[in-house]
Amino acid sequence: MITSTANSKIKNLSKLIKTAKERKKQDVFVVEGIRMFTEIPKDLHVETYATASFYEKHADLFNGIAYELVSDHIMESVSDTKTPQGVISVVKRLHYNVDEVCGKTDYMKKLGIDKPLIMALENLQDPGNLGTILRTAEGAGVTGVLMSADTVDIYNPKVVRATMGAIFRIPFCYVENLTDCIVSYNEEGYATYSAHLQGKTFYDYDYKDSTIFCIGNEGNGLTKELSDATSSKVLIPMMGQVESLNAATAATVLMYEAMRQRRI
Repeated sequence: MITSTANSKIKNLSKLIKTAKERKKQDVFVVEGIRMFTEIPKDLHVETYATASFYEKHADLFNGIAYELVSDHIMESVSDTKTPQGVISVVKRLHYNVDEVCGKTDYMKKLGIDKPLIMALENLQDPGNLGTILRTAEGAGVTGVLMSADTVDIYNPKVVRATMGAIFRIPFCYVENLTDCIVSYNEEGYATYSAHLQGKTFYDYDYKDSTIFCIGNEGNGLTKELSDATSSKVLIPMMGQVESLNAATAATVLMYEAMRQRRI
């Protein structure tokens, strides 16, 4: 059992949790908690760290994987949560290209969907928003997620935790220039929409064909360049004195309207 914070593996684990640069360098990320632990595909698993009490309760989950037992105080010292569940795993990062996110993919076949439904996220900075969008995207039948290069790190532990396992299933990738990417998909016949306060109500559009929704930064929305590049601007109507919705909430409304139309 590892009982010292000076242990080289524990030092490395702490670095992976705290720094995006180290995660990228080692091509891994970290997941924490029993829910995420049970979601890890075996071919992506690198190593797991667990307390003795967690191991005793869930010994059957450790068959065929590399693991180390750590003392409770070690788990508390490295954990990214206030109340550690007793298990942290290091996992290989996933790699998709733009075609694997936006094209006709194996993931689409699994969902029984023949037209892509893509979320394109520009400069989102809140880890909870990004994680929630991925989780909701899976539930709404979204087939892929594009992100601008300046969007928060999808492997941030807070993002990973908020996805509730969707990060292992839904294809995603970062692109250097999201505006150019949207322009190219316009040319390929995709309908592209920007969530915008100057748009027409989103109920007025048909999302049954290949569709991309663009969601912007929490404080500033989409850049003018990207919103002007989309084929249409859509507005989510609101009552009362509310001017706009949280980015994850707005994305949810749009995704589920597309799912409703496609299922009907």
